[in-house]
Amino acid sequence: MRGVQIRDIEIYHPSKEVDNEYYINYFAERGTDVTGLVTALGRNKRFIIDNQEENTFTMAVEASKRALDKGGLSAADVDLIIFTSQTPEYLLPSNALKLHHALGGDLLTACFDINANCAGILVAVEQAARYMASNPRIERALVVGADYLSVHSPEQPVYYSNFAESAVAVILEQVEGTRGLIDSIYQTDTSVIDNSLFPAHGLSNLYREEFTAKDAQVQFTPFDDSVCAESAVNSIRILLERNQMTTDDIKGFMFSQFTTGNIKRVSEELGIDQDKVPYIGDKYGYTATTSPFLALYEAIQAGQVKRGDYLVFWTVGAGWQNVSLLMQY
Repeated sequence: MRGVQIRDIEIYHPSKEVDNEYYINYFAERGTDVTGLVTALGRNKRFIIDNQEENTFTMAVEASKRALDKGGLSAADVDLIIFTSQTPEYLLPSNALKLHHALGGDLLTACFDINANCAGILVAVEQAARYMASNPRIERALVVGADYLSVHSPEQPVYYSNFAESAVAVILEQVEGTRGLIDSIYQTDTSVIDNSLFPAHGLSNLYREEFTAKDAQVQFTPFDDSVCAESAVNSIRILLERNQMTTDDIKGFMFSQFTTGNIKRVSEELGIDQDKVPYIGDKYGYTATTSPFLALYEAIQAGQVKRGDYLVFWTVGAGWQNVSLLMQY
């Protein structure tokens, strides 16, 4: 039996660290009090880009190099590169192709981008694993997620004071005798499809004279996101039941770091011990597409997750779409 296993995972984040006071003062000057917001979301510190040399792509390159170096690999050892972001630096060529060039990939490496918003890296890992399981020629894949939202949302309190920058690179590998990805489930409800828009007026309108670059920034309409937590509970129950498992069988739950409230709500509904649910949103902020795997990285570093452990991942993307995965690390 052959499965697809997470071989290595590495991260990158900018060096500039800011705390809640920065955002409280920033929005106070604009007549908005975000004190309650950052407290409710569970924020403390986060890392943000503060120079013109860094962006989504450069973070992805750095995380990828670290992952390859950690595994003693070169880009030529990778058969598939998938890049995911809702804030890609380029629309063409694809960022996966740019990564291939920057890393020195092989001629026969398959490369493509996907965009599933904040659910991106879970979708990318799932799609890579399923593709690898059906194609024995794809022995290793490099899946990279990165987001840089602060530059696109300086006037949006929920986005600007909540989101932060990072990149995560995951190396998947075909191996004998492991289950790797076990199951996945998507739940899609597009009732709030236009509550997060970027560019705000669509790409085709970027050059209209009545719009400025500022008009292209993220447009956000607040909504009650508790429905996402309800969907997560339902999805995880389905995942466990159809694989004859319980929460006791799961070593770690790697959840979206968007709010502490949703993490607590989902955990309590499922009866999960809080020690199994890493929260890193106070250290990194909300890093969008990377957040569940950033939580996994921290759990591995802390010795909370070891090879062979069963894991459940959950996150939600704008629009909205819940994605949950059941994996064996």
